[in-house]
Amino acid sequence: MTLTEGAQGIRIALDSIWANKFRSFMTILGVLIGVASVIAMVAIINGVDNSVKQTIEKLGSNVLFISRFPPNTDYSNLSDEERRRKPITYEDAEVIKQRCPSVDGVAPQNYYRKPGGNVAKYKDRVIENPSLFGTLPDYEKVNNVYAEQGRFFTEMETRHAARVCAIGWDVSDGLFHGIDPVGKTITVNNTKFKVVGVMEKREMSFANSPNNYIAIPLTTFMRIHPGEKALWLAVSADSPDHLDQAREEIINVLRLHRGVPYDKENDFAIFSQENMVDLWESITSTIVTVMIVISSIGLMVGGVGVLNIMLVSVTERTREIGVRKAIGARKANILFQFLIEAVTLSCTGGIVGILFGLAISLLITTTTGLPFAIPVVGILLGFSVSVGVGLISGVYPAYRAARVDPVVSLRYE
Repeated sequence: MTLTEGAQGIRIALDSIWANKFRSFMTILGVLIGVASVIAMVAIINGVDNSVKQTIEKLGSNVLFISRFPPNTDYSNLSDEERRRKPITYEDAEVIKQRCPSVDGVAPQNYYRKPGGNVAKYKDRVIENPSLFGTLPDYEKVNNVYAEQGRFFTEMETRHAARVCAIGWDVSDGLFHGIDPVGKTITVNNTKFKVVGVMEKREMSFANSPNNYIAIPLTTFMRIHPGEKALWLAVSADSPDHLDQAREEIINVLRLHRGVPYDKENDFAIFSQENMVDLWESITSTIVTVMIVISSIGLMVGGVGVLNIMLVSVTERTREIGVRKAIGARKANILFQFLIEAVTLSCTGGIVGILFGLAISLLITTTTGLPFAIPVVGILLGFSVSVGVGLISGVYPAYRAARVDPVVSLRYE
């Protein structure tokens, strides 16, 4: 097949689509939906994936996390011994800070949410559902987020369980829009706190903002909520080169402090940002796989539609096929002509699906605030799949067209 024949086949296919707009639209609808759903899903997941990885990486390469269980734990399959594990406590944080020379900072975090959600007030202004947690002054350097206005609370305020707080940007904007919040007193779940600082704004990773929080000294938190003892720790090593050394020191100190026998496994989990990234990638890859399987149903339906319309086209154009054969067209010419038409029809659905999928993902980003990233690989995959659907669906109709007897076809009305 020459380039001229290929171009002519594409032109004939486009003329056919334009002449039968509704029929063509219904034919490619399955391909369009399948490709659009893949593109929209991959665009949103890529955007969220990039944002989450950037957020984790901003913590630095020298941060370790300590919790009762690893982040990928299936709590329904815990053994009795695992269920009896002691929670991570403030005393664990203190012993790490005192006995691990390679550790530069320890930032425990203990969260509280009252039934119905936390409420913060300043005069007649109200913020609903802010996160409320207790931590230590090392929170800034461990999490690599610092006060933009004012300061974070101090060791002295922590020792005396002072009722002070550092607030996220959203809380500041909601309660003090246009007013300097430093030095003002807010009420959080009926408890008054003096605002000493406003933390720098962080980029949004999900629909929930990471700036809607109120941090208070952990000792203050423990006094107000004495029943909330379980927490998790973020620990920074004094340099990335000492991360493994810090990990070993923490394991040894915690095993001794928590009374773990020498022949037993750790009764706590310690992991780094790389483990969190790996976990996140496994989650997103599973979601992508499931969505592609679901979307493939639409592509199968689209393939059947293309197959059906090409069979109809062969029947409608029987006389045309006979004329072309009578003036010298070979079977290969007829075969390639109908294959090109099937691929053109399917690719049209694929291209429209790509544009529609990008539009849907932009709409979702605009309405929900979820990050968005143009999925180059997804676009190439979507276009390739639509080409493949056209080829597979067009083989049988093209074969039937190539086998048409010119003598019989010239008598066809």
